[in-house]
Amino acid sequence: MTAQIDAWVAQAEKAAGDGHWAEAERLWGEVAKAAPDHGLALHRLGIHAFQRGAFIEAEHALARACTLIPQDPMIALMLANARRELGQVEGEFAALQLALAADAYFYPALLAKGALYERQGRLKLAAVTYRNVLKIAPPEAHWPPSLAPGLARAAKLVRDYQEAYAITLFEAVGGVGGLSGQWQEAISIMSGQTKPYHSDCNQLHVPRLPAIPFYDPKDFSWVASLEAQTEAITEELKAALHSQQEAFQPYIAYQPGDPVNQWAELNHSQRWSSLSLWRGGVRDEANLAACPKTAAALENVEMAEIGGLCPNAMFSALAPHTEIPPHHGETNARLVVHLPLVVPDKCLYRVGFEQRRWEVGKVLIFDDTLEHMARNDSDELRVVLIFDVWNPLLSKEERALVQTLTEAARQFAVE
Repeated sequence: MTAQIDAWVAQAEKAAGDGHWAEAERLWGEVAKAAPDHGLALHRLGIHAFQRGAFIEAEHALARACTLIPQDPMIALMLANARRELGQVEGEFAALQLALAADAYFYPALLAKGALYERQGRLKLAAVTYRNVLKIAPPEAHWPPSLAPGLARAAKLVRDYQEAYAITLFEAVGGVGGLSGQWQEAISIMSGQTKPYHSDCNQLHVPRLPAIPFYDPKDFSWVASLEAQTEAITEELKAALHSQQEAFQPYIAYQPGDPVNQWAELNHSQRWSSLSLWRGGVRDEANLAACPKTAAALENVEMAEIGGLCPNAMFSALAPHTEIPPHHGETNARLVVHLPLVVPDKCLYRVGFEQRRWEVGKVLIFDDTLEHMARNDSDELRVVLIFDVWNPLLSKEERALVQTLTEAARQFAVE
């Protein structure tokens, strides 16, 4: 009889694979008659019954299959679905618990559990459950089509919950007015709207430096002098845009075969281009000669000198309707400076949690090892002068250590 059962099983699976559902169900029925405790047959018969709308029959078959194959969370999930259709709320919950006992990371069952809480009006509990679902589910681009609507609903409910939670927290401390950016971010993190932003360096990371998104320009003696040169620097920029357009090169320029990750859309694209004055510590004499007032203004700034990395100075041009995706910089031993020169409306800059809008002639100084991004949603070009300076929290001795370490790293890489 075992050989006959094995043959029926093989024939049933093939019939189902070919879309012959009735034949598949008949064959599974033969298996169940010959072997009443055949777990796989009961599972498949339960699915067929569910598809026919015979929910009582499905519940009976799937409950027995769960007993026989307790390690399969999909069977328990199907049992929960049958009990849901029958209005058996407690039985549905019990089946979902069985599925999660078999696999605590089986997110379709956790999603169904959140939906059960939602139907019961227990929205906060549903949101917490959905939040856990979204932690273990694949990225949205890879959501299974059958689960995508439920996952999208879950994501919306989580967002609504986080917003309501944040409002409650803000109300508890008297509202957002008067709260520093630090404490606004604390509430955003506590409510789950954002995660903490940490320094993430592509090269040298100096531990224990605070992760400060934006530094106060008043703490830098050279800022006022530089800002006073904004008009002259802008004139040189506009001349370069007119006569040296070909000198503006794509900022992102990976070689064939290199992984481009989030830079695919901007790789070798003029949508984000730059005219370099310094690049990786090397002067561009021709471009500096073409922009003497800009060069003179930079001479009054103590730019960071880190072998193979700094100084850098450039005019950075961002085309209309272009976004620079979130990314991290090279080292927190330096800070990056923006002097905005051409800034249309609808331009936004974010470092970590904090968002800023460029203002012509108003310097921004920030730690680019925190996740940062830029947007130009206008119909015009946006241009800023970018250069880097030492992190002021480093002593002269520590700056020397940075220079020694980066030079040693360069030598090690080429030997």
